[in-house]
This record gives sequence, structure tokens and C-alpha cells, in this order.
Amino acid sequence: MMERDAVSAGVSEIGGLFSTAEVRILICYLLSSINKPVPVSMLGDMLHYEGIANCFEVSDSVAALTKNGLIEEYNEDERTYVITEKGRDVSKTLHTSLSMTVKQRALNATIKMVAKFVHAKETDIKITREGTKTFINCTALDGKEPFMSVKLMVANEDQAVYIKEKFLENPAEIYTKIIEMLTK
Repeated sequence: MMERDAVSAGVSEIGGLFSTAEVRILICYLLSSINKPVPVSMLGDMLHYEGIANCFEVSDSVAALTKNGLIEEYNEDERTYVITEKGRDVSKTLHTSLSMTVKQRALNATIKMVAKFVHAKETDIKITREGTKTFINCTALDGKEPFMSVKLMVANEDQAVYIKEKFLENPAEIYTKIIEMLTK
């Protein structure tokens, strides 16, 4: 068993990682499995929210993994990172040291997070107030051109934020359902 040397604030006793080495292995495993650029700030928040690893530990681990050539920055503006071949080799060799439950929970959450990240780049969502009313305008884009736009009056800003999150989960599915309903 690895020594408990990771910052553990906010990490669940059940299914959380308490070793810096385990956090680094998990990051390599996730980047290798996803095989797409991953925004590390979102990754840190998601692993913290899931009770798997402290967000500060994730940030420190990303810096160390980058310094050691296991991961590399893909897009500086978006702060996205990808796995290197060296990192992929480490992941293949060491991923069995992590529990299957932690790996699966982290991978499922990371897949959803990356999808939201991609969808956010393919949408334009604005929350506005007009007098005493709150509106949310959700627009799905094809490149820079809108192909669907929905404006809703909502009860308050909290409801608008909730709708925004749901829209970002899968705007294509919402588009498909609207088309189905309008063409039945």
C-alpha cells in the first residue's frame, strides 16, 4: 500500500486517493483513456467533487507530470493537457495499482466533463434580465453559425444556471428532441 502523503481535504475515505503517486497515476490513466485534450482545472474540480482527489493535489500532480514529460500542454489558452507516449507507458504499467472502482468513477466523470467542455465551445449561452424577468438564450453552433436557438423565460438565475448545465450535457439531443416534437 502506498504511503498517505497527498493533501486529503475534501477527499472521501471510501474511494479517495491519499497518495501523490496514485493521483499522478490516475491522471495519466484518465488522459490515456480519454485520448483528447483535457482541461486540468475542470479535472481538478471534478476529481475533488467526486471525492477522489483534492484539487490542489491534482494541480501539483499536473505540474510534476508535465515537468517529467508524462503529459504536455495542448492548448495554453484553454489550459488543456494530453498524455505523452512516456505517460501512456506509465499508465499501462501502473494503472493496476488503482482500484477499479476509483478508475471507473473517475473515467465516467471525466468523459462527461470533456463532453461538457466540447459542448461549451459549440454553444453560446446568455442569461439576461429584462425588467423583472430572467431569460436564458441557448444557441447551438455549427462552426460560428447558429443552427438552433431557444430563448426561455425562467423563474430566476438559479434556474437559468441549471438549464445551462443541462443544455451543455448534450445540445444535439435537445435539438433532436425539438425536431421530433415539431415534426410529429
